Amino acid sequence: MENICVDSLILKLHDVNGVKFGEYKLKSGTITPIYIDLRVLVSYPSLMNQLSSLIYQRAQAENLKFDSVCGVPYTALPLATIICSRNELPMLIRRKEAKDYGTKRMVEGVIRQGDTCLIIEDTVTTGSSILETAEVLYKEGLKVTDAIVLMDREQGGVETLGSQGIKLHPVISMFKLLSVLQAGDRISPQTAQSVRDFILDNNTFRPKAENGSLSPLAKKTCTEQEHMLSYGARAKLSDIHPLGSKLLQIMEEKKSNLCVSADVTSCAKLLELADTLGPKICLLKTHVDILEDFTPAFSNALKDLADKHNFLIFEDRKFADIGNTVKHQYEGGVYQISSWAHLVNAHAVPGPGVVQGLRAAGKPLGRACLLIAQMSSQGSLATGDYTQSVLKMAEEQSDFVLGFICGSKISKKPQFIHMTPGVQMQAGGDGLGQQYTSPEEVIATKGSDVIIVGRGILGASNWAAAAESYRKAGWDAYVKRLGQ
Repeated sequence: MENICVDSLILKLHDVNGVKFGEYKLKSGTITPIYIDLRVLVSYPSLMNQLSSLIYQRAQAENLKFDSVCGVPYTALPLATIICSRNELPMLIRRKEAKDYGTKRMVEGVIRQGDTCLIIEDTVTTGSSILETAEVLYKEGLKVTDAIVLMDREQGGVETLGSQGIKLHPVISMFKLLSVLQAGDRISPQTAQSVRDFILDNNTFRPKAENGSLSPLAKKTCTEQEHMLSYGARAKLSDIHPLGSKLLQIMEEKKSNLCVSADVTSCAKLLELADTLGPKICLLKTHVDILEDFTPAFSNALKDLADKHNFLIFEDRKFADIGNTVKHQYEGGVYQISSWAHLVNAHAVPGPGVVQGLRAAGKPLGRACLLIAQMSSQGSLATGDYTQSVLKMAEEQSDFVLGFICGSKISKKPQFIHMTPGVQMQAGGDGLGQQYTSPEEVIATKGSDVIIVGRGILGASNWAAAAESYRKAGWDAYVKRLGQ
């Protein structure tokens, strides 16, 4: 089941008005800003055939074992009929109400007690319709272990059904649908975000522990949903650092999670790089101490370009000394880093004092810090217990620490931003111990938020074209992550 196929069908669903935006009342009585109306599919046989094929492909991919198929009345009935007819599978039909004549049966078809029936549904919010159908099938002596839904609204149906012994297998998730429609310019970022906010605020699965608090399962559900938050949604979190919020907003607006590592030794070349790549990036990473001709005028020019192209400046200074020393290194000397760099980073080796020293100089200016939790160099000692200590330090000083330099996601708290260096289109390494990872692996697999690319762009003959390829690869990986 290829992503491009699913994306195309999502756009077709929108074309036929199967996805609507506005104010609609669900079966539960909740008013929702999005309505999935798949009843229209009966008028579009080609699309209905394609969606039915996706449902059956999902059953095959999950290697589901079943003896018969039952579609939840009424919208899923034609989907189940097509699946069973094409694949010569026994089908059962559940009635919504029993007839008062004839057999008066609630389930039509040949029923063999002990058989397993696969339930097909079009849309799931709470999972109640599937549970109602399962209850009827149970009374006929059938087993129900799995259900497939074309569209999961991601409001707790998976968890609710799971708690009742039924595993739900969604074909399309709500977050995936929103990402595809937004990427296809079918809806605005504001509309997509309002729906995401609604989904996250209206989770229907809230099991209670014996003491009345949320059970561990419910807490896990909430955490997993936070992982699905878009950059824009995370920017609105109440406990995020203001600069972290600004960065996430930039990423959402520019559809870019690309940070370029500007490892050049000339101020003029660095400014040229910033001006050329500014529209493609969310962050520009500098190493100011390798510039051979630094002047205060340079830093002012760089700030102007950051404002012009809407990106943040990240000085990769890697502070690693006692608090009093790093404070002077940050705000004083020749470079006066705190006056122009939005972000800096630090090693955690000196302990909390390194953050406290940086905070004293940077917080009054609205600056923030990244802690180095992992490194992309071979044989790095920043692993294991060290990484966990970095995480603890960040959580204790989150008023100034907004995230991490790391190889993969280390914190489940969505207010922390993860940035990964050593990114190239092809994985591998150089002769000096640097290890490279692809954008898709970094964003979609390892859960990081920002790809940091240096040589992959600076070594190209066309900086802008190379940056665009990395921007697109990083963003596509992010969209894929949202849809997982």
